[in-house]
Amino acid sequence: MYYFGDPEIWLPFVFAALMGASILIYVVLDGFDLGVGVLFPFAEEDEKDRMIASIGPFWDANETWLVLAIGLMLVAFPAAHGEILTALYLPVTIMLIGLILRGVAFEFRAKAPAPHKRAWNNAFFTGSLMTSLSQGFMLGMYVMGLEWTWWNTGFAVLTAVFLTVGYSFIGATWVIHKTDEHLQRKAVDWAKGGIWGLVLGIGAISLATPFVSTRIFDKWFSWPEALYLSPLPILSGLLVLWLWSMLRKMPFEGDKRSWLPFAVATALWILAFGGMAYSFYPYVVPDQLTIYEAASAPESLFIILIGTCIVLPTIMGYTILAYTIFRGKATELRYD
Repeated sequence: MYYFGDPEIWLPFVFAALMGASILIYVVLDGFDLGVGVLFPFAEEDEKDRMIASIGPFWDANETWLVLAIGLMLVAFPAAHGEILTALYLPVTIMLIGLILRGVAFEFRAKAPAPHKRAWNNAFFTGSLMTSLSQGFMLGMYVMGLEWTWWNTGFAVLTAVFLTVGYSFIGATWVIHKTDEHLQRKAVDWAKGGIWGLVLGIGAISLATPFVSTRIFDKWFSWPEALYLSPLPILSGLLVLWLWSMLRKMPFEGDKRSWLPFAVATALWILAFGGMAYSFYPYVVPDQLTIYEAASAPESLFIILIGTCIVLPTIMGYTILAYTIFRGKATELRYD
């Protein structure tokens, strides 16, 4: 009989928690800079420069969390890594192409001759859109059990659209925080539209997930679990109402609390992610492989944990340092 002091139990749990935390941090941090890219077609040329400046010091650090999450899955849950990436080979490829395209466009748009700048702006938008849509598609397929059926694919396409709109929403809240005057007011309007896509996306996944398997349904709707979990949807609804109320009053006088919409949006993402993590635990591949079945040997996990204890604080420290040094309103992005 297993108990939590058994390394075969606590080591997989720790690595699952670390992997989940890395994915959540990535979704929030890279989510907003992907969202800024998705919003490019709605901005004027000079506004695009300011939007790029708002994410310039952070975007590469944000993507580090994706590398960490995939790396942890590869070394800690190799069987799950193979199952998930095999099932999602096509959207993963599209995501990687999108990440490469937006990274190249980010650098070249500031250095290219003026006549070519529009093309690189379009490339940045295209790369951001490809990445957002592919991640949303992967999320939908994961929720539906990684099985390629017409119904599951249709749901994944719907999730791709909703996640992209959700990214554009949190991106708009970031622009609200990092800019001022006309662009800030325009970002408030973007956020007002994007919040409903986020709500629909969270609602669609929340409604679909319990019906994917009886196990998940029982976890949410059995008594007294339903009572214990009731704060999640209640808090989420209150946060949505608070966000909408704030956006209707913004910008605040003197640009005070411009960070608040982004902070509340982040809290909403955390609640949604927490609900999804609860639904699928202890499975890392839905209803196929648990974290305990997919985990590497305890001896390997312990050695990996030592390395993680060195790498994780380094990434965390670098991220905090970047956000601390470049706090405040975005200024002109220059490479000379």
